[in-house]
Amino acid sequence: MLMSNIPFGSTDWATIPRTEHKGERGMAYWRTQNFGNIRVRMVEYTAGYLADHWCSKGHILLCIEGELHTELEDGRKFVLTAGMSYQVADHAEPHRSSTFVQTRLFIVD
Repeated sequence: MLMSNIPFGSTDWATIPRTEHKGERGMAYWRTQNFGNIRVRMVEYTAGYLADHWCSKGHILLCIEGELHTELEDGRKFVLTAGMSYQVADHAEPHRSSTFVQTRLFIVD
């Protein structure tokens, strides 16, 4: 990731409009900022969320609150709790997310 032409700035995430994204189960709520080709999001998943697709986009993801379950297409499973992160490259390993409890994430992709 090359970050260029981004002046110093701060973000009050509470002021960023929230968009809704329906999962196979539950909802995801995104607050999104774009800086050139870099997307930065504060994401909230409702309890019982299951993504409706396998994602092959790269991310750096930090679990801020709750518990995120991530399944890779090859069957491996990972659990992140508050303070844990994961990183994956574009087109590296398709993955999908689910939750049992409300979960909040900070994602850069």
